[in-house]
Amino acid sequence: MDRPAEGTPAAGRAPGGREQPWSDASSDHGSVVAVTDNPIARAVIEIAAVVGRPTTLLADDDPGRSPLQWLAEHPLGPQDALVLCDHDTPGMDTLLRAALAGEAGYVAMMGSRRRAERVFADLQQELPDRTLARLHVPAGLDTGGKGPGEIALSVVAEIVAVSYGRDGGPMRAALTGR
Repeated sequence: MDRPAEGTPAAGRAPGGREQPWSDASSDHGSVVAVTDNPIARAVIEIAAVVGRPTTLLADDDPGRSPLQWLAEHPLGPQDALVLCDHDTPGMDTLLRAALAGEAGYVAMMGSRRRAERVFADLQQELPDRTLARLHVPAGLDTGGKGPGEIALSVVAEIVAVSYGRDGGPMRAALTGR
């Protein structure tokens, strides 16, 4: 089946001349790195791969290379995301600070709102507001989900929204103002 050339009237249309709700244009998405191999991290990796983001899952118990060593060897750029999926893992505070010292566009940590408030307050004492703006703690959009897949979906949705300069609010808000 012949496809219309980009820029022609039929380009971007589904069969029957209907407009498609997606774009076939490839985007330069950054990678998503999840730390701590647990059900949420595995779900983050799966969902991120589905939305076209390169992924890496780092176990925190690898005796050969810690996540901190991996980050030092693979600096993240402005399009990349780092998600710390277990705030109780030893060394997470150091890893969080190292990620924020780099250029990663999205840095997040799972945790309760109470834990998030403490982490943010501690970091506010030592980091500038511009750096803290990249920190998402607790990670994810407020969807109300409780299961690993639901939590991961909210995190990946936030990563996608941030990568496009959006806040992740409902699509209808653009039409209705709500």
